[in-house]
Amino acid sequence: MARSSSSAETSGRLAGKVAVITGAAGGIGRATAELFANEGAAVCCVDLNEELGKQIVQGISNSGGRAMFVATDVSRTADCLNVIEQVKRGFGALHILFNNAGIIRRAAVPDLSEADWDRVIAINVKSVFLLSKFAIPLIKQSGGGTIVNTASGWGLAGGPSAAAYCASKGAVVLMTKALAIDHANDNIRVNCICPGDTDTAMLRHEAEQLGEPAAEFLKASAQRPLGRVGKPEEIAKAVLYLASDAASFVTGTSLVVDGGGLAGCV
Repeated sequence: MARSSSSAETSGRLAGKVAVITGAAGGIGRATAELFANEGAAVCCVDLNEELGKQIVQGISNSGGRAMFVATDVSRTADCLNVIEQVKRGFGALHILFNNAGIIRRAAVPDLSEADWDRVIAINVKSVFLLSKFAIPLIKQSGGGTIVNTASGWGLAGGPSAAAYCASKGAVVLMTKALAIDHANDNIRVNCICPGDTDTAMLRHEAEQLGEPAAEFLKASAQRPLGRVGKPEEIAKAVLYLASDAASFVTGTSLVVDGGGLAGCV
């Protein structure tokens, strides 16, 4: 599954590398796990959804790749530490960390519960801190590498009824810059992607939260210069660029991948 789907486009750009990908059971995470495996990386897939996570790992293995799954709540310190320990035991090194796990709660501040605020910040921000904290020493021991974080277009510009999400993704953008400054001397590049609306289960879940029909919500989401929402595979290619040697002089940047959605913003 993983290799045959896009083998014509692959060139071993991540051969010999080991990658950790959070939120790997679906959407952007799954597309990235499969693309990284196609490009030669050994992949540790991290997610709460054990059934889907194991399916992805099995597909990668069946296609000749190397992969493992670690069931993880990325907001928990012990779980995040366990991921890095499992990777060190299973693969012996780590070169790429893709902090991709994320959730959204669509509500303005007066309508947002404290529990939802805490959960969004824990999954979207605290997880980046925890996994980076535990991964950086192993990446250094492995000779250096890259960290890519998933922020959002709404980490650069505000959006309606999404206060917690915007706050969390704005934090990811600036944490990315701080990490890039702190760890350049460790031969670790740190960047983030800022996707626009992408055709994933999370986008449809937004429609449910807002009480809107999914078809209408997706139609509205496509109102951008390229006239459509993104595909997970398109976002994965941007992650591959940042994780590969093609971006060897790129660190501390926020790569917008949104079909032109922010093109008219100052």
